[in-house]
Amino acid sequence: MNKEISLLILAAGMGSRYGGLKQVDPLGPSGETIMDYSIYDAAKSGFTKVVFVVREFFKEDFEKRIREKYAGIIKLEFVAQEISSVPDGCAYNGARVKPWGTAHAILMARNCINGPFAVINADDFYGRHSFEVLARFLKENEDSEGKYCMVGFKILNTLSESGGVSRGICSADDKMYLTSVEEHHKIMLQDGKLTGLDHNKEITDINRDALVSMNMWGFGHDIFKRIENDFKTFLFENGDRLDSEFYIPTVVNGMLLDGSASVKVLSTDSEWFGVTYKEDREAVVKKIGELVAEGKYPSPLF
Repeated sequence: MNKEISLLILAAGMGSRYGGLKQVDPLGPSGETIMDYSIYDAAKSGFTKVVFVVREFFKEDFEKRIREKYAGIIKLEFVAQEISSVPDGCAYNGARVKPWGTAHAILMARNCINGPFAVINADDFYGRHSFEVLARFLKENEDSEGKYCMVGFKILNTLSESGGVSRGICSADDKMYLTSVEEHHKIMLQDGKLTGLDHNKEITDINRDALVSMNMWGFGHDIFKRIENDFKTFLFENGDRLDSEFYIPTVVNGMLLDGSASVKVLSTDSEWFGVTYKEDREAVVKKIGELVAEGKYPSPLF
């Protein structure tokens, strides 16, 4: 019996740089959000369930909107990511107000997912082909442990003209299996030079041909146990800090280093775009409008 192929959408971000909740910003010609297009593409590609990770303070209103919109289209579940959601016996600084990061967000969904699943950001547009290659990999490897994947995008196609961005810089072998991924922040192209801050918060040069993770991953259910174990270690080492974050690339990198997982880098014909800053909004509205005009998406979408 085939297991559910779930799509886990990380929608807990506050959108502080954007100036509001990007998850519900109407960007399509009939008021669609970027997330609407992801769910539309996912459903067309074979995903059977969507799990949303949100914050508790807007969960009720968010769930009401979503259930009304997607009624009868795809199975839905909602979970909250809260700072207090830590394993028993773990301590942290009570003054913290920032969520623990993307890997912690995934952990919040462990009781809602029973098989292979994909992870995406709510505010990134990935395109139909990205979901198709992701769903195909998950179906082919649904009974395998430690066989994961990610969709890689060219870094120069993922920058913002409005400011620095955070990306997972990837390295892969000649068979396109991931060898390492490291989160970089404040990545910008200035005067033809691409730079960012590495994990030590030091400025480093970045290869213009680098592939990056846009948090479009494919995992098996077995990863939840690893995330929980790594999160306990993370809290022991960083729980007293107010700004530390527990990232997906950190967990994946650890598994690559100890040989407990392989990650296939999937290529896609799709173009990525997203809204990091409010100044990005106009360009995204234009791009979605062009896709609709080309007949790639209906309007209204649902």
